[in-house]
Amino acid sequence: MASSSSRTTGPCVYVLHHSSRPRTKLSQPAGPGKGSRLGPPPARAPRRPRRECQGPPPTAAETQAGAAHVVGYPLPSVTSRTSTAAAAMAAAAFLCARAAAAALRPPSRGLPRRLLASRVAAASASGEGGGGVEFQGTVGFLGLGIMGAPMASNLIKAGCDVTVWNRTKSKCDPLLSLGAKYEPSPAQVALSCDVTFAMLADPESAAEVACGAGGAAEGLAPGKGYVDVSTVDGATSKLIAEHITSTGASFLEAPVSGSKKPAEDGLLIFLTAGDESLYKRVAPLLDVMGKSRFYLGDVGNGAAMKLVVNMVMGSMMVSFSEGLLLSEKVGLDPNTLVEVISQGAISAPMFSLKGPSMVKAAYPTAFPLQHQQKDLRLALALAESVSQSIPTVAAANELYKTAKSLGLADHDFSAVIEALKAKVQSSQQQ
Repeated sequence: MASSSSRTTGPCVYVLHHSSRPRTKLSQPAGPGKGSRLGPPPARAPRRPRRECQGPPPTAAETQAGAAHVVGYPLPSVTSRTSTAAAAMAAAAFLCARAAAAALRPPSRGLPRRLLASRVAAASASGEGGGGVEFQGTVGFLGLGIMGAPMASNLIKAGCDVTVWNRTKSKCDPLLSLGAKYEPSPAQVALSCDVTFAMLADPESAAEVACGAGGAAEGLAPGKGYVDVSTVDGATSKLIAEHITSTGASFLEAPVSGSKKPAEDGLLIFLTAGDESLYKRVAPLLDVMGKSRFYLGDVGNGAAMKLVVNMVMGSMMVSFSEGLLLSEKVGLDPNTLVEVISQGAISAPMFSLKGPSMVKAAYPTAFPLQHQQKDLRLALALAESVSQSIPTVAAANELYKTAKSLGLADHDFSAVIEALKAKVQSSQQQ
């Protein structure tokens, strides 16, 4: 069956047709009184490329070099005019098929949706059709720390019109180089944008940026939206919601599950609650920054869900740290423990990603230890408010507090293992 593909060289598009490869002769077992053999189909001369616009077609050498680059090894040299045309068509078809397959391949786990959005936006900008993110309006982003910077960057790369602010203005520079705009206060960002996101370090910062002097609430008005993706307690989230909605604007809490790498890859999980119409309005933006999103109802539910998730994560890290130290103490290789765990029922990406570094006593920051301890503190307060006992979390919280006292607050939360090491050393000295 004949197939066709296209390639672009400058302003010209060539449609090349080539016949399928001749079938190899197949022998069939002879039946009683029979003997037959299938021969190849009649040979078809390769058809010449049909030019769709003016301009010279690529030479055989150019096409051959391109095919060699993709395949990874040199193609045989071309010695005749007929073989030159055949080689050129075959190589060009191969290249076009590869390009077409890559362009049409649906997103997978290895291809975050934000990249698909970026491709669509790029295609739209080049006149190749399609559109960018399905959001009409401008986007503000407040707070460009370890999480906020990559989240805002993904929005910019997806084609969004983004205006940023950060207390330390120099942290805005990388995003300005990508095309973001800058405003000198949260109020001015909110005033100039249709929807404003905020990613702050703690409840105090989140409340100040939203409600304080020069805060976002001063620039909000009916028709605008404010989305707080910070991790705060329910009381703080409700306080912010009250100030935001008093301006006539809409409010959505949307704390995220995920750390630095998922933020960079657009694979965060959004735990949202609040104004459902705003949730639907910003859903395309959440899909650029994350792999999934949950709408949980009233304000406070998103905050509670995030605290429960981080409470479990912090406790898991303490238990994992104890396992690494115990395995080494009894003469086992802790790296083997990491591998065994990764293949069993308790496998978790966190263990596989952080285990090897922990064995080497290296803690590159993806989620700061001080933030993990803050979340455990807030989870304990949440449990106390409903009279729920969580003794394991209480014990884990003490270890994170010890790690902070050792100067590890800005290290990754996996550095809690150092608190356990310190306890062992202290007991041995007594």
